[in-house]
Amino acid sequence: MLSVRRHGETAAIVNLLTRDHGRHAGLVRGGTGRRLRGVLQPGNRVSANWRGRLAEHLGSYTVEAVRDHAAGLLSDGDRLAGLTSATALTEGALPEREPHLAIHDGFAVLLDALGQTQEWAAVYVRFELGLLAELGFGLDLSHCAATGSVEDLAYVSPRSGRAVSREAAGPYKEKLLPLPPFLLPNSAETLVIQDVLDGLRLTGYFLSNQVFAPHNKPLPLARERLVQRISRTANLSGNLSGATMPHDRDY
Repeated sequence: MLSVRRHGETAAIVNLLTRDHGRHAGLVRGGTGRRLRGVLQPGNRVSANWRGRLAEHLGSYTVEAVRDHAAGLLSDGDRLAGLTSATALTEGALPEREPHLAIHDGFAVLLDALGQTQEWAAVYVRFELGLLAELGFGLDLSHCAATGSVEDLAYVSPRSGRAVSREAAGPYKEKLLPLPPFLLPNSAETLVIQDVLDGLRLTGYFLSNQVFAPHNKPLPLARERLVQRISRTANLSGNLSGATMPHDRDY
């Protein structure tokens, strides 16, 4: 479930991320009542049946709980912020009723990671990379755009979305986006908070400029709050370094 919005006195309009129909909205009667209030929470898995007179109508849902993810994250503000960001970003980025199986399955992987692994933030960044790829804005991190080398890839061109090696970046490295090692194949480096922030900066740049800006929309506030929370953690641990927004250069 991506979002819930009150409708009238007792009903709710919900947006679901479905396997076969993508982001799909519908009305749930009694959705704000005691019986369904806990079920209709962003991030929860539900079984839903949709009915409508015509396919283009809003229609109505009957829903049953499958798995309550949201309640399990209430004691961890960072993970809950990750869940809230993912639901808001997915709802804002996906066109309605357009199937995206890769995003559906990637979201399921992220939900499991939020509840089970210490490296959930790295999974979150990879989810955003997958979202970009599924929407037609995938990044090419396989080799250096300038030399073709697969060694020492350290940056990404903000113009082309292609990796750049440390040597090829040269004096232009301040104008490029850092490429955190955990996004490279077979990386064995220990994940640190700064890597996560670099990953969020990388995906955020392309999400903002390629997905949201063309529709005159900013990135969801929930995503900004996630970045702020992780930045505060980095500040407390001494991991955060200063960063500026990149400028364009052809590669």
